[in-house]
Amino acid sequence: MKIFKPKMYQKDLFNIDYNKLKEKGYKLLIFDLDNTLASPKDATCPRKVKEFLTKLMTNFIVVVSSNSRKTRVSKFLENTSIDYVYFSLKPTLRAIRKIKKKYKIDYKDMVIIGDQIMTDIITGNRKGLLTILVDPITEDLKITSLNRKIEKIINKKNNLRRGKYYEEE
Repeated sequence: MKIFKPKMYQKDLFNIDYNKLKEKGYKLLIFDLDNTLASPKDATCPRKVKEFLTKLMTNFIVVVSSNSRKTRVSKFLENTSIDYVYFSLKPTLRAIRKIKKKYKIDYKDMVIIGDQIMTDIITGNRKGLLTILVDPITEDLKITSLNRKIEKIINKKNNLRRGKYYEEE
């Protein structure tokens, strides 16, 4: 059940202590798109999120990894210099292997931040990334509802409750 448990759980991407991540030597942040950075209904990146990610780029390499199509991700990140991987196929390792190869960074120096255990957290835990779970921003798409049902069962076994935030020691 360890593969399903995030190493950290925070309310949203704005509540993560990025200074602590920098101090611990993390170099690359991988963000999920839908329900982590913005609502799946947001066609473009909200200004607040764009400014926040741009600020993070002064200390980290920032990459968005999404299971969505290229048109969705490229339109969302239009007019930014943020790198992305579309059609990531999470929880497969396709995207993080691609990111590792491109940036020549060890998995131990990467962080993955997302709202889903069945995709983001499993992907990161499979290769030893720091995994950070955040609450979903809004209601899920229908395609995600099955994952959420499975997630509830896993969370019960892992003694993880949505809204009970924690940080790794």
